[in-house]
Amino acid sequence: MFGGAMRQSGILAAAGLYALEHNLSRFVEDHVNARLIAERLAGLPGVELDLATVQSNIVIFRMGPEAADAAAIVARAQAAGVLVSAFGARTVRAVTHLDVSREQCRRAAKLLAEVIRTG
Repeated sequence: MFGGAMRQSGILAAAGLYALEHNLSRFVEDHVNARLIAERLAGLPGVELDLATVQSNIVIFRMGPEAADAAAIVARAQAAGVLVSAFGARTVRAVTHLDVSREQCRRAAKLLAEVIRTG
């Protein structure tokens, strides 16, 4: 994906080291933001989400058989300004990170819930 086999591994490692040295203390904020999104989505009809699995900045949930599929949710979410990805035919993945504030996560959760409700 990055080309050239392992020639660029030092650059990738440097990015990881920078993150650990400069952003480790704020990872907790990303985890809390992911939990906020997960809690908003967990109770929605058609969403299968075990809150016990949300232990980092990644939220993965499945769309039930009666709900829209992942591709439809991703497309509608993107149109609403929320970037999530299809992680399978019925699985959606959302990730929080340092460029996304708590307020943006609240808004994203609200918009994503609306997208899911409208099917």
